[in-house]
Amino acid sequence: MAGTRNAPRPWAERMAVPLALVAGLAIIVFSVPFTGIWHLQGQIDATASQVAQLKAQTQAAASSAQSLKSGTLAIQMARQQYQLVNPGQSLIQVLPGASRDANAAHQGDPGFDPLVSPASVSPLADPSTTATPVHPTGFLERLVRTLEFWR
Repeated sequence: MAGTRNAPRPWAERMAVPLALVAGLAIIVFSVPFTGIWHLQGQIDATASQVAQLKAQTQAAASSAQSLKSGTLAIQMARQQYQLVNPGQSLIQVLPGASRDANAAHQGDPGFDPLVSPASVSPLADPSTTATPVHPTGFLERLVRTLEFWR
């Protein structure tokens, strides 16, 4: 058994550890910059798309500003969006048409009640027959009556 210890090892066994170290070092050296470049490229792409969107918005705003320089479009926009009118004109807003439930929406409004025939109304009462309430005449009683709302 002593003779097997001194036997030379094959080349692959001797070089396995140094080759593994070199391979690991190469992977680290080459992968770290590539992952950084990969992330930077993603950021560059996102920024480029934002720049393209901003350019499109700038062009739209420029064309809108150019068209607003003509007075007719500015007047039309002022009328449509802000309900502005020229001096001497009146603004009339037309409300939407009545629906089937229009009477249900105005049930408490007496203007929508049917007209009352004059024959169904009772004649006015004679003022001489109505009893007038007796009010206290003294100062203290009048003061108490006026301050009744404090109760």
